[in-house]
Amino acid sequence: MTAHALGDTAVLTGRSLRHVLRSPDTIITTAVMPIAFLLLFVYVFGGAIDTGQGAGSVGYVDYLLPGILLITVASGIAYTAFRLFTDMQGGIVERFRSMPIARSSVLWAHVLTSLVAILVSLVIVTGAAILMGFRSSAGLLEWLAVAGILLLVTLTLTWVAVIPGLTAKTVDGASAFSYPLIFLPFLSSAFVPTDSMPGPVRWFAEHQPVTAIVDALRGLLAGQPVGADIWIALVWCLGALVVAYAVAMAVYRRKVD
Repeated sequence: MTAHALGDTAVLTGRSLRHVLRSPDTIITTAVMPIAFLLLFVYVFGGAIDTGQGAGSVGYVDYLLPGILLITVASGIAYTAFRLFTDMQGGIVERFRSMPIARSSVLWAHVLTSLVAILVSLVIVTGAAILMGFRSSAGLLEWLAVAGILLLVTLTLTWVAVIPGLTAKTVDGASAFSYPLIFLPFLSSAFVPTDSMPGPVRWFAEHQPVTAIVDALRGLLAGQPVGADIWIALVWCLGALVVAYAVAMAVYRRKVD
């Protein structure tokens, strides 16, 4: 982006962040459901689930956290679509068109606002996991890699969320797209090892992107080698990001031109 576009994006991002600060319940709501899943699976189901990484609730919270973090991201992007839909329907975007601002800055402002809000939610959920016994053997580089992967996943899914935010006909339709994304970790290695699943489900779980992302995060947090998982996760995320960005910008140009 040019300096002009960066300045416009910064101004509009500040506007969106102020709206979030006036309504912090969006961040709290995003964190509540993942924390509820943590409590449910660790203290109710954790003792009965064999992950091969040690028995007990403490061992299971270590296994569980990467998938819960992805659910946190999937929950948060629903608000991206909601905020964008509200701006589109409220005429704010039409007003911006009459002003000398970069066209792309409107979408980037929503994306950056969501990145900030979701990252705060991720910190809250991680804090809850630590209180429940989560411990990591990761060093500084591993933690930086975890943060980088989560940032990339959040950026990718946020651009995916922009598309229904632009195209939905109702507010419910704008945010409902996130439900399959929230459900997807349940069909991966996030909660149980894939080798415990029946044939067709196991094949899907082993070849869908969430499993590679979760396994990469889990290995990094445990301070263990991650092998090809991290590269598979990066390819999935970067590929989806490029496609989502291209589609979102094409839809936006059609809407505002």
